[in-house]
Amino acid sequence: MLHLRLITPAATTDDVVRLIEKTVGTTHLAVLTGAARDPMGDVVMCDVAREAGDELLAGLRELGIDESGSIAVENIDLSLSRRADRAEDDAPGEGADAVLWDQLAEATHEESTLSVTYLAFMVIATMIAACGVVLDNAILIVGAMAVGPDFGPVAGLCTALVRRAPRLALRAMTALLVGFAVSMVVAVGFSYFMDAVDLFSRAQLEADRPNTSFIFNPDWFSFVVAVLAGAAGTLSLTSAKSGALVGVAISVTTVPAAANAAVAFSYNEYRQAWGSTEQLLLNLVGIVVAGTLTLLAQKAFWARQRSAP
Repeated sequence: MLHLRLITPAATTDDVVRLIEKTVGTTHLAVLTGAARDPMGDVVMCDVAREAGDELLAGLRELGIDESGSIAVENIDLSLSRRADRAEDDAPGEGADAVLWDQLAEATHEESTLSVTYLAFMVIATMIAACGVVLDNAILIVGAMAVGPDFGPVAGLCTALVRRAPRLALRAMTALLVGFAVSMVVAVGFSYFMDAVDLFSRAQLEADRPNTSFIFNPDWFSFVVAVLAGAAGTLSLTSAKSGALVGVAISVTTVPAAANAAVAFSYNEYRQAWGSTEQLLLNLVGIVVAGTLTLLAQKAFWARQRSAP
């Protein structure tokens, strides 16, 4: 269940109440007349089944409540109410399958923002991966995958493509490109430093690396795994099951590929650098394609659910 807290101008409160009452899956409606001070108006609260939330939010936006008042949405972790149970039963579909497009756009907008924290995580993850590829250490590679925040901008790009939001697409692309560019440049400098203190060497990079050689040898399995991870990551975001994102992060070879390309470039090993770049691009394309198609499928599914009697 979701809890909605609205501030509505007095002139539109009756329209809001009627919209809530006719939306299947709503309950616990409360109206506090004149309770709001900034902005001035009434406070309207209700609970709504997650699977009916997107329809209700769309109706509220059509009434202009997001501009003239306020719409706040919270997840209800526990609701002991027969009315709430009945509302969830009446709403079409299952709550775990529901997509709140406004919530998704807000989440991906935040994750797609180019910030100091985002760049710091990208740089740290790439340096960890650089140590992993030189040492041929799979544990470090997995750790770098988990630390890397690059799935956020990729998910933002998928959302922007489905919702036709050019500003979000530009924001996501900027975060993605700048993040990888900065982290790879820093990783080149990091490689020079580690070589100067005799912790990295060309011999380590050129040696047989059974645990990490896949990073600069992309194949169709790389694309297949990226597609599957993209679909899983998108489902995780839309269903609010964030635990699956960790598995997604350690399934795709983006940050390790960027790190291997940077280290290889520092030693003029252009074959490995190009192979790693191909791996990076292949994984990004696979995730974007799968994520976009998954969102389109979910959008079509819920449109069909709404139109069903």
